[in-house]
Amino acid sequence: MSEKITSIRGMHDTLPEQSAAWQKLETILRELMSSYAYQEIRMPIVEKTALFKRSIGDVTDIVQKEMYTFEDRNGDSLTLRPEGTASCVRAGIEHGLLYNQIQRLWYIGPMFRHERPQKGRYRQFSQLGVEVFGLATPDIDAELIMMTARLWKQLGIDKNVVLQLNSLGTLADRANYLDALVAYLKQHEDQLDDESRDRLGRNPMRILDSKNPQVQAVVEGAPTLQDYLADDSRRHFETLCSLLDEQGIAYEVNSRLVRGLDYYSHTVFEWVTTELGAQGTICAGGRYDGLVEQLGGSATSAIGYAIGMDRLLVLLEMQAGWRPENTADVYIMGTVEQASIIRLAEAVRDQLPQLTVHMHCGGGSMKSQMKKADKSGAALAILLGEEELANKSVSIKHLRENCPQESLTMADVPVYLSNFFKR
Repeated sequence: MSEKITSIRGMHDTLPEQSAAWQKLETILRELMSSYAYQEIRMPIVEKTALFKRSIGDVTDIVQKEMYTFEDRNGDSLTLRPEGTASCVRAGIEHGLLYNQIQRLWYIGPMFRHERPQKGRYRQFSQLGVEVFGLATPDIDAELIMMTARLWKQLGIDKNVVLQLNSLGTLADRANYLDALVAYLKQHEDQLDDESRDRLGRNPMRILDSKNPQVQAVVEGAPTLQDYLADDSRRHFETLCSLLDEQGIAYEVNSRLVRGLDYYSHTVFEWVTTELGAQGTICAGGRYDGLVEQLGGSATSAIGYAIGMDRLLVLLEMQAGWRPENTADVYIMGTVEQASIIRLAEAVRDQLPQLTVHMHCGGGSMKSQMKKADKSGAALAILLGEEELANKSVSIKHLRENCPQESLTMADVPVYLSNFFKR
């Protein structure tokens, strides 16, 4: 017997009993995007490695340790995308979507990072991304946050998540702040861990979001960026907060919420939960006004967010009654020749395409067919026997309700089913 081949660690199959949850969530997300007039964009899974080195940065953990990078047959260095924003910006520049234009875009699909798999955090993971280009004012920041707040309500988890908010100001604001931050951290360098000492020389703001309790204790006394914001940056953040206040969206100002790259500016936000352990962030977003120019386009205001769908589904499945099932509406079966059963099933599908119709195949006794009908989850079974076939009728059996079996002419079946499933 040959060796069994299994899936790659951290890259999972979505089995039929799990796919209904994915489909339900994806449908809700698509409808939400449409209701806000955002347009879908689809980008390749594989990009040139240089795209992520320029956008994410050569010295980041993602580029140095986590990316799936390989040479193709032409000797070009290619990478499975670790995130979607860089690909979206690349596509916008390449196809002329960004210059002097406003674009509201969204995408959904797999991303790849080689890291230690944990619950809700995998090497192949699915992500929803939303990106807006060409708008610099805080009202669009508010729209993205309000959109996510609406999503949590629709999903029934608005009481399980908290919005954290901060401002990174401009590059000039941060330059002044970094001088003060580095000076403070150097005074406490002996209390920093190895990772933080490494970041001190190349990306000191990332020390602020360290998860090491000893480092967190040091950070508590560090100067805050809010004290170094210029007037325009302060007004941008205050306006955003007032817009959220007006809409009744609660938030916490977290002065330690940062991003480590220079192209980020002004608003950063995260929706976090305490119900997923260490993997508590289910949505992260912010302004990245410098990225388009960094990737070769004209200077363009931009803001976006990403939702980790695997992590979100874990949270949803903790809510009683959320998980949907793959079930049929109608199960069609019988003891006559299969051609008659096929004609009936196809006629129902033609006239009522909104229904999920499961047609029994493989023969078997009526008793065994009824067991399979019940297992399918269907509400109704349509039975076609010799007597029904001769009378051009069918028998309707209710599988989920205590109702008597009914007999209908075949011509009446579509109207009956339509009325039944409208209840």
